[in-house]
Amino acid sequence: MTYIRPQFQHPLLPKNSLGYNRKDYEGSLSTLCAGCGHDSISAAVVEACFELEIEPHKVAKLSGIGCSSKTPAYFLSNSHGFNSVHGRMPSVATGANLANRDLVYLGVSGDGDTASIGMGQFAHVVRRNLNMTYIVMNNGCYGLTKGQDSATADYGSISKAGQANMFEGIDLCGLAIELGATFVAQSFSGDKSQLIPLIKAALSHSGFALINVISPCVTFNNNPGSTKSYDYVREHNEALSSLDFVPVREEIVTEYNHTQVRFVEMHDGSMLKLNKLSPEWDPEDKLSIVIALNKAREKDEILTGLLYLDTKSIELNDLLNTTATPLNQLTEKELCPGSDVLEGINEGLR
Repeated sequence: MTYIRPQFQHPLLPKNSLGYNRKDYEGSLSTLCAGCGHDSISAAVVEACFELEIEPHKVAKLSGIGCSSKTPAYFLSNSHGFNSVHGRMPSVATGANLANRDLVYLGVSGDGDTASIGMGQFAHVVRRNLNMTYIVMNNGCYGLTKGQDSATADYGSISKAGQANMFEGIDLCGLAIELGATFVAQSFSGDKSQLIPLIKAALSHSGFALINVISPCVTFNNNPGSTKSYDYVREHNEALSSLDFVPVREEIVTEYNHTQVRFVEMHDGSMLKLNKLSPEWDPEDKLSIVIALNKAREKDEILTGLLYLDTKSIELNDLLNTTATPLNQLTEKELCPGSDVLEGINEGLR
């Protein structure tokens, strides 16, 4: 049995303007359970990067430990990759980002990797506004250790063993907004029409972008009573908006009914097109989404779509005024400018 994809490519596969086709953004064959929501997220990443026309070797994909953290092997095989220690992906991403700000940073994590052992690191990467896209593949259980409830499992949710969860689940989106995340979205692995534009928008955002994706575990958490199952999410999904991503190179055209359509400009000049469905929600008003999340929780609803966006944020590299040149490209003269420069620095600290 092999997990290596066949190398044959149909000669007429559509290509983007860089000359890449979709197969150029794929990875090895998945070893996850058939029907796993994580594979749908991987497919959405492939499609988003193809449509954004990102060069695969310009992407750095990072992960921790868990089912979700295996997925970077299943997309962008020609990109940079690092599988870190459990829960420590944010610190590795921070170091890499500060050393080379030219790459597109994509972190993949799970509910255990983020909300349990990695919670401390998650909190600090959010508040520092690191320029990266952070995707949480959230299934509410520990799939690698036979399906115990994770920290994001909702109170009262029924496990496959028939036990009700006794603890309140951690709302990663609400937490990220409170900590100062500048792009927060929530989606469902079974809704690619929503997930792909969200990933494209997150990759184009300058600053920390969180996408919490409800991704059912078909083996351990897809049973009746689970709040992370396919049936439950489909029945309780409340979309705040329908959205599309408009690349910067395309002409922006809007419908005449301007009260229902809103364009939000991203840092690179591209646009998010929002067809607003909820009259009480404004994607640039932090208070409105905090209230909406609390109301949804009371009604057992799962809000999806773009929840919050700060278009005036300053990402960590700009805040620290780091060099635009990757550290591995700096010359000896730039790295060791001499004793006079050092003396000037010391003088400024006296």
